[in-house]
Amino acid sequence: MKAQARLVVERDADGRNVVRDLRSMAPITLVPHRSRVRSANEPALVHLVSSVTAPLGGDDLELDVVVADGAHLVLRGVAATLALPGHLPGGSRARVRIEVGSKASVQFVPEPTVVTARARHEAELIVELAASALLRTREVLVLGRAGERPGSLTSTVRVRRDGGPLLDQSLRIGTPSLDASAAHLAGRRVLGTEVLCWGEDPAEPFSHDWWSLVPLARGGSLATSLAGDAVTAQAWLEAALDVHPGWRSRVG
Repeated sequence: MKAQARLVVERDADGRNVVRDLRSMAPITLVPHRSRVRSANEPALVHLVSSVTAPLGGDDLELDVVVADGAHLVLRGVAATLALPGHLPGGSRARVRIEVGSKASVQFVPEPTVVTARARHEAELIVELAASALLRTREVLVLGRAGERPGSLTSTVRVRRDGGPLLDQSLRIGTPSLDASAAHLAGRRVLGTEVLCWGEDPAEPFSHDWWSLVPLARGGSLATSLAGDAVTAQAWLEAALDVHPGWRSRVG
């Protein structure tokens, strides 16, 4: 299955954030939240729904998101993604491309991705930020369902700001000896990461037993957590957000 979806959010003449273009294609379904009264400071809220079981082996899925100058978007998942083997040869691929304009912001917070047995999945996130744009994006990877060995997954995150590289990171999971290594996942089933380009970054890295928050060399911060379950991994990412000065100053 091949699918391409698109979402464009703009700021209207009254200063409200509105969805100007929304094109879903199964299994990628975009559902805007429709409130009766939307204040000028309230970001557009869109939910990302998988309308059929996906991704399966052979699937090629793409989502393009544009947040225009001055606009603000929160894009949230509503259920975990299951990467599954399929009847077609080859693995599955999902690519999300996000473009964020001047003085605009996006929060992309999907639900966890579970890499099931025999799945072969590639996930790629590409973000282009204007110099004054804000970004928050989260990824939570779960190695198999309960009692199940995981398949394989390659996750790539590329973030550029004002035309220059900010983060280029690739991760491969699904090799038992490597996943068990203390230099990789230390035998933990769930890996959470969060990229924040949201105002002031911490001057120094923060770390706890199983989470860390590290400022990046060219701006922005990367939070990482390892846990035995997705709930704990996400709670530790929230702990990292709590010590990020830019996030604390903008979110009450």
